Amino acid sequence: MRVGTFVLAAQFPGQGQGEALHRAVRSAEVAEEAGLDSVWLAEHHFVPYGTCPSAVTLAALLLGRTRRIRVGTAVSVLPTAHPVALGEQAALLHVTSGGRFSLGVGRGGPWVDLEVFGSGIEAYEEGFPESLDLLLRWLREPRVEAEGERFGFREVAVVPRPDEALNSPDGPEVVVACTSPKSVRLAAERGLPMLLGMHAGDEEKAEMVSLWRTHARAAGHSPEEIRTAAHVSAGVAQIGDRGAQARETLLKAMPGWLKQGLDAHVTVDGRTRSMRDPVAYTELLCGLHPVGTPEQCADRLAATSARTGITRFALLVEGSGDLAATEENVRRLGAEVLPQLR
Repeated sequence: MRVGTFVLAAQFPGQGQGEALHRAVRSAEVAEEAGLDSVWLAEHHFVPYGTCPSAVTLAALLLGRTRRIRVGTAVSVLPTAHPVALGEQAALLHVTSGGRFSLGVGRGGPWVDLEVFGSGIEAYEEGFPESLDLLLRWLREPRVEAEGERFGFREVAVVPRPDEALNSPDGPEVVVACTSPKSVRLAAERGLPMLLGMHAGDEEKAEMVSLWRTHARAAGHSPEEIRTAAHVSAGVAQIGDRGAQARETLLKAMPGWLKQGLDAHVTVDGRTRSMRDPVAYTELLCGLHPVGTPEQCADRLAATSARTGITRFALLVEGSGDLAATEENVRRLGAEVLPQLR
């Protein structure tokens, strides 16, 4: 089992943006010190829900500050990025980090980001498959041209080539955020592992893994590829001396952040949005994920892995909103939870 952190650089009420980003960087550095496997970085624009606007840029910083831990994006939003530009950045990080970079990609949402970056709502609603396929070709082929609906250009050389530098024909790992049967099928047909959100429980994630396997078999992927697909489960982790203490820590801090952060999202086309109740959502997350004593957290992770078949976790550890508490949470995850899983 491989356990890592999920870093949103969340701006809690009363905090500055620099404070949120500093906590994000420190939590990643401490994750390596604590023996965790990975750090996954979220990307958001124009909202305090997450203050990192470029996960791949923050990944570059953290790869330079660490030596062992894997750093991934969760996710880089494809509809607001050119897949070739993102592919070049991913290849650069793959080569210069010695293969420690994972590129997570997703559709994002129907947010005003699409207007600001000029991609339009079509890029979100229809353009994701074309962008993903162009990105994959860039990471796996020596020369690429495009003749699609969104992207068209003459053949050009891929520089740097990730396969040449590290003898890895597929380049950096690519993971796809999946929230619907359509996105599950898209990932499965391409043989790409899924990143499943923290809002989903074990039963829903198990169903998505099963659906992925069905589509992957139909697409001709080998039993070995299907068996070893390294899907990632996102969640929340908060460790306390007592279960009630851990839950109370999150219930005091997270609802204010969730309300402030989620309320700030603006749709590009004025569509109606349904908002979760922040307190109820926090309570849901506490029930789904490793929140409690070290023993309870280890049992929760083991149970999720057994029920879903997923062996990689990206856990939000900054739910307290406090730097010192976040660092302690990460250290306890490494020192008191991981030994029970290994």
